[in-house]
Amino acid sequence: MARGAGGTVEAAEVARFDALAARWWDPDGPMRPLHRMNPLRTRWVMARAAEAGIAWPGARVLDVGCGAGLAAEAFARAGAEVTGIDAAAEAIAAARAHAAAQGLAVTYRVAPPETLVDEGAVFDVVTALEVIEHVADTGAFLAALAALTRPGGLVALSTINRTLRSFALAKVGAEYIARILPRGTHDWRRFVTPAELGRELRGAGFRPVATAGMTLRLPFAAWVETRDLSVNYLAAAIRL
Repeated sequence: MARGAGGTVEAAEVARFDALAARWWDPDGPMRPLHRMNPLRTRWVMARAAEAGIAWPGARVLDVGCGAGLAAEAFARAGAEVTGIDAAAEAIAAARAHAAAQGLAVTYRVAPPETLVDEGAVFDVVTALEVIEHVADTGAFLAALAALTRPGGLVALSTINRTLRSFALAKVGAEYIARILPRGTHDWRRFVTPAELGRELRGAGFRPVATAGMTLRLPFAAWVETRDLSVNYLAAAIRL
């Protein structure tokens, strides 16, 4: 499952998301799927934190690959002390501007997770939402998340399963037919199965505790939690 060696950042992926920064907060723009998915995934993360005994108001939260801050702002509004990091400088600039306009105190940095590891930073909750399928080396990425999560802390990820159904819906359907995502957003070969993710989480020092599917319900295009992991799914694990 690991790709590449050494660092986790891939320049082509950074450039792709930097190009979208100006429209990141447009709910009808290229990030529309994330806007609609965000309430479900952030509520799910906070619920798993509560189950792990982590009190959300005051929790130290790191959002890795935060983009322009959709999840980071939701976590901050719920009372967490949030840091968001991303290698895409334009996206971070958009995140800072939007948080300032909303009066939210979110710390944003242009940095890969390895930088915070070197600084000795540790958090109660670490999230990586729609990120792992874009990194250069998944093993190194999860190792960095482990180093940034305190023992007993929670890591939560959302990603896309590598199935024929996800190829039809999340790749061909979303990018070429419905055009709700820019072409080239995803490489199906980089999608991660729940079994692969669970195995690598355990290898990185985590205990997987929960998974859930995220399914788009029509006609209102609302994302709901389901048991169907065949396309979009969430996973949570506790740092040992």
